[in-house]
Amino acid sequence: MTTILVTGATGTIGRHLVSALAGTGFDVRALVRDPDRAALPGGVEVVRGDLTSPQSLKAALRGVERVYLMWPGIPADPRAVEAIAEHARHMVYLSTDVADLADGERATSFHQEIERQIRASGRAWTFLRAIDFATNTLGWADQIRQGVVRWPYGRASRSLIHERDIADVASLVLTSDGHEGARYVLTGPESITHAEQVRIIGEAVGREVRWEDLPPETARAQLTAAWGNPAFVEARLAAWRSFVDTPERVTDTVERLLGRPARTFRSWAHDHADDFR
Repeated sequence: MTTILVTGATGTIGRHLVSALAGTGFDVRALVRDPDRAALPGGVEVVRGDLTSPQSLKAALRGVERVYLMWPGIPADPRAVEAIAEHARHMVYLSTDVADLADGERATSFHQEIERQIRASGRAWTFLRAIDFATNTLGWADQIRQGVVRWPYGRASRSLIHERDIADVASLVLTSDGHEGARYVLTGPESITHAEQVRIIGEAVGREVRWEDLPPETARAQLTAAWGNPAFVEARLAAWRSFVDTPERVTDTVERLLGRPARTFRSWAHDHADDFR
């Protein structure tokens, strides 16, 4: 029986993925930091481990053939990829919309660096390049409750994806053949503006919510204080500004792979309405 290891198994996507895999007939193993708090479906083997400590992965990797790898936003440690490559013959990595690196080219994000390490491992791989997650709008929850969202670039059009669609694609890739070497760019089925997203969330929770455009210079100061990374803030502001004139692209990858349309942002908002109440 093929064993699949899911890292980040208690996270936003990982929980959905574990549930999807639990009914496929494959042995499912979940890597978690605290097994006592995992609360995962019955029949799933829960193993303690942490990607920040490659030595802790030994028990989780024993007998594993396929791995779903979700990196937790820390500097890429090649020892972790090497440890996984010693056991797994196929790595499915949740990345983002990054360009492939040429030989010797310097990585500009940890996703590029991890992709490079995986490609160099000699194992089969698939990259799930999700452009951006609908769950990021949960950052507006406090403002939604107050009835007004103040954020920059209300006319920026985004193609946010439901986390369950990422999990469903990952489940398909992990349990079927023909995906080796693929770079799947995943988006939602539409590109809608920040302001429209706020209106849709308001409808889902049964409350009128207004949008107020926050001047970019004000947003820069507030987000730098909140996120503590000026370079990341600049990159986000530049991206949102670009999406005003050129909407974030929409792909049909989810529909091509799963045979059904990607879930809409409205669907996501209804699924998460309680998170905004």
